[in-house]
Amino acid sequence: MRLNQFPRMLIAEWRKLRLPLSDETIVVAVSGGADSTALLLAIEELKTRNKLFNDICVAHLDHRLRRSSSKDAKWVAELATRLGFRSVIGRSKVAESARAASENLEQAARDARYAFLERTAKKVSANYVLTAHTMDDQAETVLLRLMRGSAGAGLGGMEALRPLGKSSSIKLARPLLWARRSETEDYCRIRKTEFLSDEMNDDQKFARVKVRKQLLPLMQSFNSRIVEALSRTAAQLREDGAVLFNDSGALLRRASFSNNEDETKTPALDVTVLFDAPPALRRRALRQWLSEARGSTRRLEMVHLLAVEKLLEGSAGGRVVELPGGGQVRRKRNRLEFESEND
Repeated sequence: MRLNQFPRMLIAEWRKLRLPLSDETIVVAVSGGADSTALLLAIEELKTRNKLFNDICVAHLDHRLRRSSSKDAKWVAELATRLGFRSVIGRSKVAESARAASENLEQAARDARYAFLERTAKKVSANYVLTAHTMDDQAETVLLRLMRGSAGAGLGGMEALRPLGKSSSIKLARPLLWARRSETEDYCRIRKTEFLSDEMNDDQKFARVKVRKQLLPLMQSFNSRIVEALSRTAAQLREDGAVLFNDSGALLRRASFSNNEDETKTPALDVTVLFDAPPALRRRALRQWLSEARGSTRRLEMVHLLAVEKLLEGSAGGRVVELPGGGQVRRKRNRLEFESEND
């Protein structure tokens, strides 16, 4: 029998991303929804047809946000067993963590999930973690970032392959960014496998759900293939961004003052070198500098980059830009210096 179309597309993307075909343990994040269930089913079909020879570990985190979450975790574990895969089930009190850190629930859940996936990968000695983000997820991400005022780097959307965490050797792969959500549901039906429905995916108090339920349908009335168009634009921006990233990295190295006294401290930047650079490179260099100084670009939006960039104008020192989540950038004569809350 021939492979179904869905796993054929998956193995093509697998090879494109140069994911290992054998002799590796791979962690697959499975929530139980149509997307992750389809990904797991397709991997099982590829293994059954001798196209893949990796050891698969299913990872599921119970966020404890719904009464039925423990039943969902059990369902995923049973699905993994039925398909011949081992599973790791984690639990996290996401709502409590969100309140303690003053974060929104979506961000807290995301942080908990990726931290769990990294722990699981280390536990089973896996170098790759797979998630089932689709083209629809990509379109939603681009729109959310656009409304936040993100620059080109943010509008490039989700990468198909990147480090799981900062300085992590474990890779996060998204091999379903070519697939529509309807295709994952269709494949589950072809395989005669039920999938779970999370009522939180219909709760429009979450921004992503509101984009999915209201904004995208409106945009589809103008362009029936808006999801594909947004995904294509994101891919083009990522390609352009890869070139700019190399050039902005070189600019950042030229502008950085060496700090022989404390190599762990964020280097100051030469105002003149940055001011003379093209704006696109300058902003990317500043974004990279702030990312390294803060440990991430979370909550850092274009408005903050523009405020830091404005410090380059004129010759007056003593001006300061406060950054979201703590930390600030100060102009001192011909230098820009990053100051953390602990400095």
